[in-house]
Amino acid sequence: MNVSDSERLSAVLESMGYEKGKGIPGADLVVMVMCSVRQSAVDRIFGLAEKFKTMKNRPKTILTGCILKKDRKTFSELFDHVLPISELLNVERTNKFFRGEGTREHGLSRRKNLICERDMSKKSLLPSDKRAYLPISNGCNNFCTYCVVPYTRGKLTCRDHKKIIKEAEGLIKNGAREIWLLGQNVNDYSSPTDPSVNFARLLQMVNNLEGNFKIFFMSPNPKNFSDKLIKVMAQSKKFSKYLNLPIQSGDNEILRKMNRPYTAEQYIALVKKIRKAIPDINLSTDVIVGFPGETKKQFENTVKLFKKVNFNIAYINKYSPRWQTAAWKMKDDVPFKEKKLREKILQDIINDK
Repeated sequence: MNVSDSERLSAVLESMGYEKGKGIPGADLVVMVMCSVRQSAVDRIFGLAEKFKTMKNRPKTILTGCILKKDRKTFSELFDHVLPISELLNVERTNKFFRGEGTREHGLSRRKNLICERDMSKKSLLPSDKRAYLPISNGCNNFCTYCVVPYTRGKLTCRDHKKIIKEAEGLIKNGAREIWLLGQNVNDYSSPTDPSVNFARLLQMVNNLEGNFKIFFMSPNPKNFSDKLIKVMAQSKKFSKYLNLPIQSGDNEILRKMNRPYTAEQYIALVKKIRKAIPDINLSTDVIVGFPGETKKQFENTVKLFKKVNFNIAYINKYSPRWQTAAWKMKDDVPFKEKKLREKILQDIINDK
């Protein structure tokens, strides 16, 4: 989603006369789109700020993206401006800001539509690999206890399906070979202009577009992965047969503490249903090791699930506390060395495959 925001922000800046530079040295303006999911990502921003201090010809710097309120105050002392991405993705507001009519720091925008419409005439339309990111929604209502997204992006808002389809048509016309439908939880999608257009129907509509392209989407939540969606995936000729289905933990008690409203058994049953409908699907997952209170026995349940499900790919994350989340109040009691060991055990299972 941050890559998608960066592409759209590039288009906004190009419309104002800016051109892409080759790198930070020699640039007039550097805009960083920040991620707040893990503390390590936040720490990298501090490293960049130190780098700017030592530059001889320091460019103007703007920090944007997913930023917690607490972090905005800290970073406002290190960067020229700290702005919510929703402000910068609005051409009129951005023009106003660069004319000196905006403030140095803004709070989180209350506007409902936080995704600007892509300008198809701009150079930043597509990266060289012809992969196009197409946001269908923004924000999340799930409040998983480890996640800051609801606090940085706000509650779920969905784009009009007609605008999504129009943008997809433009992307295909301009050479996109992969269309990635994006949302913090795509299967929560419901068109604001026609509630009957849920994610399964939207996927079907994109599949019906003319052109030589493949459809990907991320990420869904196992809690409401419907039979209708599975049927559409199986019948869609342009669906890529790749699915990222986050598990986060293979232990039911840890899942409960994470506020993930499904069990390991329900997850396995869902995978069986998907593989029955699409036998050659490639399955990836996200998992967190070392969540507060995770015992070795509970981690073993995740190991058993990995062996049973037989994932093609796994994105394994060592738990790190994030301020403002519910898990922040829990004791981070799994030593880093143990987290690293658990990460390696799961990675070895994937590597063996």
